[in-house]
Amino acid sequence: MKIPRILSTLLLLLILRPAIAQHRLPAWAMGGFVRPEGRNPVISPDSLIRFWCPMNEDSVAWQSNDTFNPAAAVKDGRIVLLYRAEDKSGIKIGHRTSRIGHAVSTDGITFDRMRVPVMYPAADSQQANEWPGGCEDPRVAVTEEGLYVMLYTQWNRTIARLGVATSRDLIHWEKHGPAFEQAYDGKFNKSWSKSASLVTEIKNGKQVIAKVNGRYFMYWGERGVHGAWSDNLTDWEPVTDTAGTLISFIRPRNGYFDSDLTECGPPAIKTSSGILLLYNGKNKSNTGRDLRFNANAYCAGQVLFDAADPTKVIARLDVPFLRPMAPFEKSGQYRDGTVFIEGMAYYGGKWYLYYGCADSRVGVAIYDPAKPATADPLPDAP
Repeated sequence: MKIPRILSTLLLLLILRPAIAQHRLPAWAMGGFVRPEGRNPVISPDSLIRFWCPMNEDSVAWQSNDTFNPAAAVKDGRIVLLYRAEDKSGIKIGHRTSRIGHAVSTDGITFDRMRVPVMYPAADSQQANEWPGGCEDPRVAVTEEGLYVMLYTQWNRTIARLGVATSRDLIHWEKHGPAFEQAYDGKFNKSWSKSASLVTEIKNGKQVIAKVNGRYFMYWGERGVHGAWSDNLTDWEPVTDTAGTLISFIRPRNGYFDSDLTECGPPAIKTSSGILLLYNGKNKSNTGRDLRFNANAYCAGQVLFDAADPTKVIARLDVPFLRPMAPFEKSGQYRDGTVFIEGMAYYGGKWYLYYGCADSRVGVAIYDPAKPATADPLPDAP
């Protein structure tokens, strides 16, 4: 029987539709990441946990409003999450006080929390930088010698600064102050800075901080990906041009999922293809956004840099590999939809990616290199 042309065209479209909706990642990219069935979110707010705040001089339900945007690390055979927690001291995000909590897991999914935060504003050398906004959005990596380095946002509700802290146990932290305080005679110390991803590598089965051409390197920034060099992991020099202006290696792109922001995610990784950076892309709210995704939605992208020149882009995904799909990723204090990636742990031969869900909870998605999956399916074009 001869099939009419219009019917054959419709059948062809139906056959091709799954291939259009699903997308496989290029060989240089990481993923896809799979959300464990029925296990997310892995951390949610808890109004019953309190601690004595030295700044308020009162007992505070320090993770009662939101728990999100975690760092991840491996210590003593367990995954440790260092997550941002907000109290109810303000009316919206950025107007409450944030502190960093500590939780451990043996399976990467079920976590036990400490009752008190491990990083918070106090009457210390960083009070002016961290009070009343708090300590936010940490990323953590470890040296071969076991020194954990945290890069986090110091927020005093006036300016965000990229802060540095170090620890041997992920519980007791020494604050070193703003990352750019000393560079170029303090030129960038009063500039807005946040979201830093140290370059790491897999060595002897562990993810550790790596050097690039004999020095440490990190990516940082939110309205463009910048870079910075260091010899000691605490004092950093931003990459600038000959005029002393910050250089952006990538920037937001009109018409793409990252049309408004390109904000660094978890620690970058040296691979056989180059240096891989996972980042957060925010969609614009108006003209210039990718119409397949909600206005203001946060999705996750990847960009590959040259291993010998970490400022040189080799490749970049045009579509996200992770996007808000589950209800808990689209409900909370950020309802436009958010999968904000910050923490990733190499554990048992798999990659556990932890992310903020709608700025309210913590979720996890897992990549098993032995069983590669497809990335999140793409929505149809409008």
